[in-house]
Amino acid sequence: MPELGRPRLDVESCESTQLLVDTSLAEGALVVADYQTAGRGRLGRSWEAPPGTALLCSLLLKPPPERPMPELSLVAGIAVADALERMLGLAVQIKWPNDVMLRRCKIAGCLAEARDGAVVLGIGVNVGQSAHELPDNAGSIRTLTGRTADREALLSTLLEDLGDRYGAWRSGGLDAVYEGLAPRDFLRGRRVTVNGVSGVVSMIDRQGRLEIASGHDEIVTVESGEVVYAR
Repeated sequence: MPELGRPRLDVESCESTQLLVDTSLAEGALVVADYQTAGRGRLGRSWEAPPGTALLCSLLLKPPPERPMPELSLVAGIAVADALERMLGLAVQIKWPNDVMLRRCKIAGCLAEARDGAVVLGIGVNVGQSAHELPDNAGSIRTLTGRTADREALLSTLLEDLGDRYGAWRSGGLDAVYEGLAPRDFLRGRRVTVNGVSGVVSMIDRQGRLEIASGHDEIVTVESGEVVYAR
C-alpha cells in the first residue's frame, strides 16, 4: 500500500487542487490548498470557500485496472464519514453518489476523475464557514455543531481512514468496505427521482449502484445520475 499524502504540496491558493496533481508522481501524492477559485464537483459545479475555512485536497491514486473507478467516490465518502465520526462523535451519512451528510446537510463532497491512466480524487470538507458563506442545504462543522476544528488534524485523520478503506477496496472491491456504506445510506427509504426514474430508494448495492423501487414490484438500478429527493 502507498503512503497516502507523500509527497505533499501545500499551496495558499489555486484554481483547483485537482489540476495541480502531477500524475507522473508515485501513488499517494497529495495537493492541499487553503483556498481554490474553481474547484470541481459533479456535473461541472464549482466548490469554493473563503480562505482558511475548508479542507480542500486532491490525492493521486493508481488502483488496479479491475476496480471500477467511480466506486472511489463512495470509498472516499466512507473514509470522510469515518474521520468526521471519530472527530465529532456524531453519526454521519453518505448521499449517493458522492456527498457526505451531517444532520441532513451536505458537509463534504468527493469526486474521482480518471487522468493519464491514474485517478485524481478530490475531497472538500466544510469546516469553518458561517451560514451565509454556504449554499442552500449545506453545512460546516462550525454551523452544524458550534465547534471549531483544526483542518490539519482533520486531514491527518482522513488520510489514515482513507488509507485503510482504500487498501481494503484495492484487495476486495466495494464489498470489502460495504459495512461502512450500507448503514450510512442517506437516501434509503426516501422518494427520489434520478434520470427520469421515480420511486423509493431500496439501497446502494454492492457494486455502488442505486436501487430504486419504482412501483409494481419493479426495481430499477441506476449507475450514475443527479438525485432529486424529498426532504
